[in-house]
Amino acid sequence: MAKTTDAMKIIDNLIGDDAQMREMLAEASLNAEVGQLIYDARQKAGLTQQQLAELIGTTQSVIDDLEEADYEGNSLIMLHKIAIALNQKLTLNLVPLEDNPTKEPISC
Repeated sequence: MAKTTDAMKIIDNLIGDDAQMREMLAEASLNAEVGQLIYDARQKAGLTQQQLAELIGTTQSVIDDLEEADYEGNSLIMLHKIAIALNQKLTLNLVPLEDNPTKEPISC
């Protein structure tokens, strides 16, 4: 096997065909993506966590949790509230998996 510094290739090689590990990785990746999405939108709006929390009727600690990559409580309802507070529309898309060698569904 050729050496690589590509983190995703390294992780892929380590996980192999372990469906449970692939599902856990997919969930972690989604949580990180959602957290980054919230953080980026808040920053672009020029808001602190406290200000965004007040706009959607929650606490600063909830916003902090939502922005954490390892937080597992992200919900579409909360994302929808954040989108409305930031005068944006939440859209969701299902896109084909580019590389799913096992062709098994990955739940997220």
